Amino acid sequence: MPKTISEGSYVKIFSYNPGHDGAVVILEDARLVMSIEAEKDSNYRYSSVSSPDILNAIGEMDATPDVICVGGWWPRDHDEFLRGSNDNAGYRGISECGIIVGQKRFLKKKVEYFSSSHERSHVLCAFGMSPLPKGTPCYALVWEGSIGAFYEIDAELNITLIADVLNQPGNRYGLLYGLADPTFPKNGPYPRVSDAGKLMALASFSTRTTPSAEEKRLLGFLLDGPFRELTAYEDLENAPHLDVGLDDPEFRNFAGIYSDAIFDTFYRFAQANLKKGRPLVIAGGCGLNCDWNSRWKQTGFFSEVFVPPVANDSGSPIGTAIDAQFRFTGNPKIEWDVYSGLPFREEGSVDTGRYEIHSADPDEIADLLANDLILGWVSGRYEIGPRALGNRSILAAPFRDSTRVRLNEIKQREQFRPIAPVCLQDEAEKWFGCDHESPYMLFTHRATTDALGAVTHVNGTARIQTVTTATNRRLNDLLVAFKARTGYGVLCNTSLNFNGKGFINNIGDLDAYASEHGLDGFVVEGRAYLMKSSEQYQCYLKRSDPSARQDGLL
Repeated sequence: MPKTISEGSYVKIFSYNPGHDGAVVILEDARLVMSIEAEKDSNYRYSSVSSPDILNAIGEMDATPDVICVGGWWPRDHDEFLRGSNDNAGYRGISECGIIVGQKRFLKKKVEYFSSSHERSHVLCAFGMSPLPKGTPCYALVWEGSIGAFYEIDAELNITLIADVLNQPGNRYGLLYGLADPTFPKNGPYPRVSDAGKLMALASFSTRTTPSAEEKRLLGFLLDGPFRELTAYEDLENAPHLDVGLDDPEFRNFAGIYSDAIFDTFYRFAQANLKKGRPLVIAGGCGLNCDWNSRWKQTGFFSEVFVPPVANDSGSPIGTAIDAQFRFTGNPKIEWDVYSGLPFREEGSVDTGRYEIHSADPDEIADLLANDLILGWVSGRYEIGPRALGNRSILAAPFRDSTRVRLNEIKQREQFRPIAPVCLQDEAEKWFGCDHESPYMLFTHRATTDALGAVTHVNGTARIQTVTTATNRRLNDLLVAFKARTGYGVLCNTSLNFNGKGFINNIGDLDAYASEHGLDGFVVEGRAYLMKSSEQYQCYLKRSDPSARQDGLL
């Protein structure tokens, strides 16, 4: 119940997640003002919050907050493990009894202090950001590295744990990648944090659905009982797919079988224990698995399925802030925009001699892309969550598979990784069979044409982002211009980042990336920097120069 702030009153909340995928959030009058993610601005992926992140957040505030929130996390040390904490509500627990409420001092003023569990933060993030009105009964699924559970949310926002269906689903999922990867130590207690996302890409290569007898035994080890390191598998040296490498076709077949087995574990539980026809909200890192999200929709078991773009732990401080807002004001809903990160920093040195620099309109940029240039694209504030949605992106024409190959080379990552399309909303059904908005790149749809080779995965699907003037006007205008030039309102869209780091958010890093990674140039807020040394750009200039044609240069 509210403590010192009356229901419906204006409230400013400062919230942060201290652990993995750290972020600092400002919520004001039930609106997400800012989310500053620790990995962004070329910091290491999955970073914890550091002092610069806190200072950046404070720099965006114009007044003292009413509430300071800290998301629950694992105990800081052994003493806290034994005795508990007065400041940290911990990792598990959904009861309101576990919430910590008190007062702290901020700039010599007393402010409310709030901490609830990491588990609650996921549930509240998914519900609070969803389009479901306050008071809508629904189910929640939290599946991530550690938690794999269903919850019931009633009309009063009481949360009931229905069951822990499978513990550590994310860790179990990523562990299979390590089995086949010769570089992964088999006594490693947990998979590498990037392995689950890579396995998602490999699972799409699967062409069979039935495991062999040896694979059934391996499935039992991976899914039954407690999560264990690979060395606990009896006769590991003869285990199927051990160190076979990630290109092995039978391993890729098993990756799909394993992915289906995890999903089916949760779906069978839902069929047996949940009421059909209610909405489902999803949170946790496994909520970034587009194949699983799509399967939840395709089952038809739930009336609707919502996944926030911050399903991973970067959404945890948003969920904690929503939890605090609900406690102090009675409101569990917020307004939000996916482009709520920090603005791009243009201060810093750029080697301007490398570029042709000028203002460029959408028609010119579309023409450059249609002529096979690959460009960095910066617009407005960065996206919250890990998916690039057209404000910190690399864009390219979607037609040739060779473009996908080049993009993966630029990004210095494995060639089995797909490239996603960004698409005009009114073109989505024509090219991908999608008759509704899908603005956050969280669901897959099947391509309806062979013409989009760069953005169609090996199994014929694509992880699309739809765009309208309302969701991203500048990107929409570019897609309209590209459609006028090519007949397709579709582009390749992948994240603008150094390998293993978050989005680029300053001009110095962008200059270095373009030079070191082989971009043909980049566009920042409509200003084009085109690389003079780019072979593609030079070819484009020759094709565009009438005198070159007259002189027989083409």
